[in-house]
Amino acid sequence: EVSNESPVLVTTNFSLSYYSVEGEVEASRVGAYIISVDTEGTSVLTAWASDKFNAETISQAMKKAEIEAKVGHRQLVIPGFVAVLSAGIEDESGWTVQIGPKESSGIPSYLKNQWKPQAV
Repeated sequence: EVSNESPVLVTTNFSLSYYSVEGEVEASRVGAYIISVDTEGTSVLTAWASDKFNAETISQAMKKAEIEAKVGHRQLVIPGFVAVLSAGIEDESGWTVQIGPKESSGIPSYLKNQWKPQAV
């Protein structure tokens, strides 16, 4: 069950990526929001390489999801493979970025052991 302290994760709308993230979040039993960026169905790395998964597209997806109204923190978890995007996302969105695991299989451990919401 999600709450205003739930983590906010971002991924692409590539079905394998999205459903892998969703499945691992469910397995963790930690309620979380998942924001899907429309990358025309490409994976995180492919979308990043083709500039479809960047600070601007991620920030736009956050606005479209109206996530600010749903959580009491301003922290976004991004895939570890695109850690290089963190500063740009922070500048573009005003949120703090946390670097999540590179593989979705690391999400349950990450959410249970590393995720800590910090008040705004």
